[in-house]
Amino acid sequence: MDPLIFGQEDITVLAEGITDAGKAIALGVGAGLGSIGAGIGIGIIFGKEIESVARQPEMASELQSIRWLGFALTEAVAFYTFIFGLIAFFL
Repeated sequence: MDPLIFGQEDITVLAEGITDAGKAIALGVGAGLGSIGAGIGIGIIFGKEIESVARQPEMASELQSIRWLGFALTEAVAFYTFIFGLIAFFL
């Protein structure tokens, strides 16, 4: 049998493998970009909170609740990117 001749079953299996590989790459890239964005956002949030407390120490208790809210919302975006990636991978 000539190794350059493929049957219809071989082409179907190859196409499914390429599709699965594309989904895995998309999941990795999507989750990676979402994590990078969340990391940058969290760094900015905590950096600005430190600057604010250094300028006005009496506002530290009020800024703390805002900081945690910003942290939670930024982390939620990272989780959403991962979950949407998983949904896209398995559908």
